[in-house]
Amino acid sequence: MLDVLVQIVVALLVLSGCLLALIAAVGLHRFPDLFCRMHAATKPATLGLVCIALGVGLALPIRESFVKVLLVVVLQFLTAPVAAHMVGRAAYTSGIEMSDTTVMDELGRDEGTRNRYGATR
Repeated sequence: MLDVLVQIVVALLVLSGCLLALIAAVGLHRFPDLFCRMHAATKPATLGLVCIALGVGLALPIRESFVKVLLVVVLQFLTAPVAAHMVGRAAYTSGIEMSDTTVMDELGRDEGTRNRYGATR
């Protein structure tokens, strides 16, 4: 009975991870600019990988492998946000245009930090 419960949990984790990866792919296709796409590439994809890795870790019969899977999860949580931040900062400083639908430029230097309605923050 416990094996069936573990298999159900593994299937739910892997399925939710695949769904999150699909959401990330759709976001990469649909979002208008690099900055929005970068967000879509890191947030759901990271959580999707974590769900899949935890499902695989639970499915493995050797419990020592779970430590390796946990290491993958920790490294993913440490590296993906930092890499996305560095790519975003490099894109902003190199002059990549933001979408017209962008509401606020928090790094704007010319006119302070203004949103599109003219209010300063």
